[in-house]
Amino acid sequence: MGTEPSERDFREAFSRFATGITVVTCQVDGVDHAMTANSFTSVSLDPLLVLVCIERDSRFHDAMSGTDDWSVSILAHSAASVARWLATKGRPLQGQLDIVPHARGERTGAALIKDALATMECRTFASYPAGDHDVVLGEVLAVSVIDEEIEPLLYYRRRYRTLEVD
Repeated sequence: MGTEPSERDFREAFSRFATGITVVTCQVDGVDHAMTANSFTSVSLDPLLVLVCIERDSRFHDAMSGTDDWSVSILAHSAASVARWLATKGRPLQGQLDIVPHARGERTGAALIKDALATMECRTFASYPAGDHDVVLGEVLAVSVIDEEIEPLLYYRRRYRTLEVD
């Protein structure tokens, strides 16, 4: 049923899968590290586990290798500029969160993006190599959810989007 899929075919197929957008952060030796991620999901309720995929050939992967504590912020539609900034390759490491409103997590010290729909503080539970990424499982240590009806930031067909409400 067709030819062997190429990387381009694979990317094109997955561009049709709408996902939420998160920012994953950690702090190593007093320096904040952050990345935009859409490869994020819940894994288990007992214990509470989440999963994020991190490109092995990235600064963020190096940072995550230096700590077990990290956080995830699920972004609202108003945070598209934050998502773009933290997805920019080669951005300066020092002060990369200076233009991003955030607070420190009480459990991990990792940055939590302000006005996120939800935030989670995590501790690495396990990590597995998977091709050019690592699959990192995190045990959820703390959760915060806003009660307001705010639309999420979505990623579909290589663009940030919002929900169209009926």
